[in-house]
Amino acid sequence: MLPTHGYFPYHPWVGRARWNWPNGAKLAVYLGVNLEHFAFGEGLGAELAPGGPHPDILNYAWRDYGNRVGAWRLLQMLDELKLPCTVLLNSSMYHHAPELVAAHRARGDEMAGHGRTNSERQSTMTEAEERAMIAEATDAMARHEGVAPRGWLSPWIAESRATPALLAEAGYRYTLNWCMDDMPVWKTTSAGRLLAIPYPQENNDIPAIVARKDGMAQFADMIVEDFNERLRQVRDGIPQVMGIALHPYIIGQPYRIAMLRGALKRILARRRDIWFTTAGAIHDHVVNLPEGSIPG
Repeated sequence: MLPTHGYFPYHPWVGRARWNWPNGAKLAVYLGVNLEHFAFGEGLGAELAPGGPHPDILNYAWRDYGNRVGAWRLLQMLDELKLPCTVLLNSSMYHHAPELVAAHRARGDEMAGHGRTNSERQSTMTEAEERAMIAEATDAMARHEGVAPRGWLSPWIAESRATPALLAEAGYRYTLNWCMDDMPVWKTTSAGRLLAIPYPQENNDIPAIVARKDGMAQFADMIVEDFNERLRQVRDGIPQVMGIALHPYIIGQPYRIAMLRGALKRILARRRDIWFTTAGAIHDHVVNLPEGSIPG
């Protein structure tokens, strides 16, 4: 027997319970918009081009382009298409780009926790350090938003062995860290249950465009083909979640936002057949389903 995490058992896709999202939909679609801030000249940083020693001006400035320009283009597109989103927020953004956070707040977008900054990784922290980091990020969001966040995506999707329990202990209700399913799954922790909501590593601009070197046309086609295939699959009655993960310093480039808009318009042509929503609303629907409706 190999070591295991103990959060949930294996549950095959076949034989899953059949139930509906709101309005009878079988496919829920949400956008996860990552608003991230990085320390200058130290710590971790996404390398969009081969990085050099700190200060890595090229990659730092490229990332900050997302907050200064790209995110505003993305907001304009969301307004144009009348789409909600879940904001995955580094709490340091309240200091770095408060106007950007305020613009999402004014739209009524859901705010989910994404740590303090993507310059750090909680899997390398002691349990006390990690608990303090979660508390600091959560308190900042509660103070600015008037309500504590219910969902969490770890910076770099990095967890320690204590992370799920620490999140449940801090009052979180769902996590986006685990990408092992196309349906929400209940995780059992020592501090209570935590819902794992699917967060994509395929329909995600960083793995696709930065890591795999896909062009934007290929990424846009991938989103549409993924959507079309899911719509075909849910005819069997098993509901699915489709997430699309976006980072403004990638997707906010003019030619990329244009192709993303086109892909989303193709999805919205089938809006009556789907539930376009937020991760938090997915959680709220799931908790009201009869026990045993989802794995866990």
